Amino acid sequence: MDEWLNWYRYIVKECQFNEFADVEAATLLDSMLSGKALKFAQIERTLSDKISIVFGAGPSLVVDIEKFVEFPQRRAFKVLAADGATAALLKHGIVPDIVVTDLDGPVDDLLEAYAHGSIIVVHAHGDNIPQLKNLVPLISDRVLPTTQIEPFGCLYNFGGFTDGDRAAFLCSSARVKAIVLAGMDLGEEIGPYSKPLSTLTPERLEIKRKKLKIAKELLEWLATKTPLPIYDLTFHGIKLRGIIRLGSFNELPLRRLICST
Repeated sequence: MDEWLNWYRYIVKECQFNEFADVEAATLLDSMLSGKALKFAQIERTLSDKISIVFGAGPSLVVDIEKFVEFPQRRAFKVLAADGATAALLKHGIVPDIVVTDLDGPVDDLLEAYAHGSIIVVHAHGDNIPQLKNLVPLISDRVLPTTQIEPFGCLYNFGGFTDGDRAAFLCSSARVKAIVLAGMDLGEEIGPYSKPLSTLTPERLEIKRKKLKIAKELLEWLATKTPLPIYDLTFHGIKLRGIIRLGSFNELPLRRLICST
C-alpha cells in the first residue's frame, strides 16, 4: 500500500485530481454498500487458479474479441471487461465474468451484463459521485467496491488506475495462473468503446492520453511485482516492458498453464 500511495500521489499531481473529492466518493460508496458488498474471497473463488483475459477498450478491441471467439479453447479463460469493453463483448455473445468500471461507460450494457450474472467491480473517485448515486442502487447485490486511496470499511484497493490496468491488478491479487491482455493498445489513439471522440474536448483528450500513459507505466510496474506470467495479445498494442508479447492465441502455453499446480 505504501508503494501504491506513492503512485497515487504521482497520479494526483499529473492529472490535477482533488484528493478530498476522492475521499468523499469513497465514503459515499462505502456507506451505500456496507453490509452488502462482495468479499474478496468471492472474487478469488471466481478467478483463483484460472487464466484471466482482460479486455480493454482500445482500438484493437473488436479484432481481439473476434480472434478470441474463434479460439477453440476460449472456455479455459475467465473474462474481465474494462468498462466500455463490455458493450463489444456482449455484441459478440460474451458475458464477462467480471466488469471493472468507474461507471462512466454505457449504462445499458453494464446493466445487461449484471442481469446475466457478471460481477461488477465499482471504483470510487472524485469525478463519479453522481454515477455512484444513480447506478450503485441498481447493482448492489453483486458488487465489489474499490478506491484509489487507502481502503477502509468495505472498500478494497488492489492498485491500478484506469479500468483496464485495475482489472489486471485485481487478477494478480486473486492468484490467477496467468493474465492475458487484449484490447489494451495504450497508445495515442482512443478506441470508440473507450470514449467517442466527439465527446472529447482537446483538454479531455489530453487527459485521456495521459491516463493511458499512466496505465502503461502501472502495468509495467505490475510485471516487476507479480510472479504471474502476463501476456499481451493486443493486435496493435504498444510494447510493454516485462510483459510477453504474442501474435496469436495459439502461441499461449495453455497446456502448461492449465496443468500447472
